[in-house]
Amino acid sequence: MRRTVIGLFALLSASGTIVACTVDGAQQTVSALATGVPPQPAIGALFVDGTHYCTASVVHSPQGNELVTAAHCIHDGQGGGYVTGVTFAPGFHDGVAPFGYWEVADQLVAQAWIDTSDPNLDVGFATARQTGSPVPLESVTGANQLATNGPFARPVTVTGYPDGIDEVATCDAETQQEDPHQVRIDCPGFATGTSGSPLVADPAPDTKLGTVVGVIGGYEAGGYTDDVSYSSYFDDEVRTLYQQATATP
Repeated sequence: MRRTVIGLFALLSASGTIVACTVDGAQQTVSALATGVPPQPAIGALFVDGTHYCTASVVHSPQGNELVTAAHCIHDGQGGGYVTGVTFAPGFHDGVAPFGYWEVADQLVAQAWIDTSDPNLDVGFATARQTGSPVPLESVTGANQLATNGPFARPVTVTGYPDGIDEVATCDAETQQEDPHQVRIDCPGFATGTSGSPLVADPAPDTKLGTVVGVIGGYEAGGYTDDVSYSSYFDDEVRTLYQQATATP
């Protein structure tokens, strides 16, 4: 499970070196602690009561304030409710929130997640705003696009925030099909706290913005080891959820 349950899980750490490893015959470049890597404004850390516990990213919307993350980051699933008091720090690094903290509200997850914690719909959306400011988040950070019904196997960049460190973990690898509703990605260093990390296809060389095709979550709540992660496959149900979340009031 990649979401920190505050008070129950010990913080995890990772090495501070950039490493190359081979998984299933394919070399992947990973920075478990991406020291020196500039923060990506559209990706940030989620906090509750000042404690980091998950990752989220900005996805394009008409209102310019939409986040995508794992459903289990914003809703406790069967028998639970939405997580309250959440804030988002885009581009968080070295203990600093360069773009400030944004209040997270209007969380939305699929009914199947609410009813049964369905791992095939471990995707959620929410809005992020700063009190008293009319400035939309997207105009400050930029945003990734959202894509559904794409190929299971494709190159992506994954970026997230492991607990216990202030830097990002980042990995370039290729996704695989785990089953008809799950995507797998082999990326060492994605510890607790990286739930909700976006799988970004076709990132631009300069901005690193691209298309979100998954988020760490799904099977085993994202994976029980730091080296193998999962995502619910983004299908028509995810598209419908996004449309509901971004519909103009």
